[in-house]
Amino acid sequence: MKSLFFSVALLGLTILQPCFAQDTTRQTQLSPLLRSYYDIKNALITGNTTSAAEGAEQFVKTANGISHTDLSEGNRDALLKDAGEISEDNNIIHQRELFANLSVNMIALAKSFKLSSQPVYKIYCPMKKAYWLSSEPIIKNPYYGSAMLTCGSVKETL
Repeated sequence: MKSLFFSVALLGLTILQPCFAQDTTRQTQLSPLLRSYYDIKNALITGNTTSAAEGAEQFVKTANGISHTDLSEGNRDALLKDAGEISEDNNIIHQRELFANLSVNMIALAKSFKLSSQPVYKIYCPMKKAYWLSSEPIIKNPYYGSAMLTCGSVKETL
């Protein structure tokens, strides 16, 4: 009986091992994308349009470097559209509006795949009626910056 259980467990691990390896590879590919997203968010918090545009440009480069097996073409296109528009804009209000769209797509990605070994917090701004992702549960609002820095609440840990 014990040997049968051990054989079944070993077979299960053998079958699932490629899935675990694929998840680790995917996380390695997608983690830099999350870091670039955080760079954009942090620039918007401080109201720095140049840094937000540079962060978005880096996001685009990172997204373009991710394998099609790790990120579907449809997901990549949505992310590239949003980040590309942020990188070409120098109006903080418009960049923040575009960031809301980017956040929707990043949240969908974060719900589908593990993007980081660290917790990722989904935070909601009731004034903007929009979410964003953060590496920490401390509220620093990218939609209003210093005007409403602490407006928001953590809604989910991904």
